[in-house]
Amino acid sequence: MREKASGVRERRPGAIGEAPTDTAKHGPLVAFLKSFARPIAVAAAAGAFLALIGALGSGAMPIVPRLAYWIGLCVLGAVLGSLVARLVTRLRPDIDAPWLRGPVIVAVLTPLFTLLVWVAGGRQALTPRIVATYLGATLVVTSGMTTLMLLATQRRVETHAAPPEAAPPRFLERLPPRLRGAEIHAVEAEDHYLRLHTSKGQDLILLRLSDAVAELEGIEGAQTHRSWWVARDAVETAKRGDGRATLTLKGGVEVPVSRAYARGLREAGWF
Repeated sequence: MREKASGVRERRPGAIGEAPTDTAKHGPLVAFLKSFARPIAVAAAAGAFLALIGALGSGAMPIVPRLAYWIGLCVLGAVLGSLVARLVTRLRPDIDAPWLRGPVIVAVLTPLFTLLVWVAGGRQALTPRIVATYLGATLVVTSGMTTLMLLATQRRVETHAAPPEAAPPRFLERLPPRLRGAEIHAVEAEDHYLRLHTSKGQDLILLRLSDAVAELEGIEGAQTHRSWWVARDAVETAKRGDGRATLTLKGGVEVPVSRAYARGLREAGWF
């Protein structure tokens, strides 16, 4: 009966320990749209720069149409690039390193934007030379913009240890009643929820992983994957195979270590 009750509690919309996040206040659609704010801002700034320098021979255009052209093109690329990155993450969660996702995004965007630039340029007769010119110029822009976006949104591996007399981490206040006093082993992102792995079992709360990581300061730990935060004291063994690392925690839970975080964790002595 307790197991059934726990399952019902985990599936209901308002999970125990619900936090006042954008998702909780406004719904997943608003939270989804807000996630594009930073890429769009970076793209708009890049577009304005390209317009001001008259990139790719656009200097003959009047400044206002030129700004509209480059900013619009860069913002559209940022939105489509973000959608492609999310699709890659959903279909291949193992492709987590920027240098692996970047070429995939460029490969998808370059043909599409080559077509858009060709249409905007007056639909010149397609000869091998014209196709190569448009494709080469667009490849330069999409590669540069993709690199800029990945650098602007990349995650840093942050580890932190508790000061000798630090106050209890704020995150402990979010633990459901049945997990109070438990040792936190790991926090795993599941859609808009977090699954708590503790010494007293598991449960779900509604919170973003980025907010949880901030509130976990005071417990020595780090992100090992875009969907996982792990307490260092909970790690029992670490193994590597096929170029990947996996951490085994107390209780037998296995946690993946993605390439994006592996170097920082290795330098910190995790494995």
